[in-house]
Amino acid sequence: MCTGGCAKCLGGTLIPLAVLCTLANILLFFPGGKVADDKTHITDEVWYFGGILGSGVLMIFPALVFLGLQNNDCCGCCGNQSCGKRFAMFSSIIFAAVGVVGAGYCFILSAVAINKGPKCQILGNWTYPFKDGNYLSDHTLWDLCMSPENLVPWHLTLFSLLLIMSGIQGVLCGIQMVNGLFGTLCGDCKCCGCCGGDGAV
Repeated sequence: MCTGGCAKCLGGTLIPLAVLCTLANILLFFPGGKVADDKTHITDEVWYFGGILGSGVLMIFPALVFLGLQNNDCCGCCGNQSCGKRFAMFSSIIFAAVGVVGAGYCFILSAVAINKGPKCQILGNWTYPFKDGNYLSDHTLWDLCMSPENLVPWHLTLFSLLLIMSGIQGVLCGIQMVNGLFGTLCGDCKCCGCCGGDGAV
């Protein structure tokens, strides 16, 4: 497969992941699936917009660049016109690095939020009742959160999804960095059809 075709495949996968991460982050603004009475009742990590900015907006740009590389899927006659295509592959490495940073940002925020646990109401006070992820192995601690209802599974599910999806995004962008390096050094693909060869491989 040509490096441009590989990049298009990666870009097509990143876009739905970016949309899902954005939706997951938006849902976290509704603790337990309910509208918060006060914005201070929302877990702090939600306000850092890991899913919206890191795995959402910052991921759209690399994805669009990767998709556009398919247009450079043939490297011209005898390689004499491949300079622009090699530069396009090189630029994709930079955008892939941006994607890695965005995915890493969301991944770290999600890991911190999962370990910290949600902010909930205990005896009239809004606080973080869990320490060092102790609620992950002891579900009886979930009852400490009196309000909102079902907050702990809501928090854990959505941040876990963000953790997994941002991890996948980081891996895909890492693959494109390697793919882009090959495309920069070797050309987008071996294209000899214009010179009487077998065509792209």
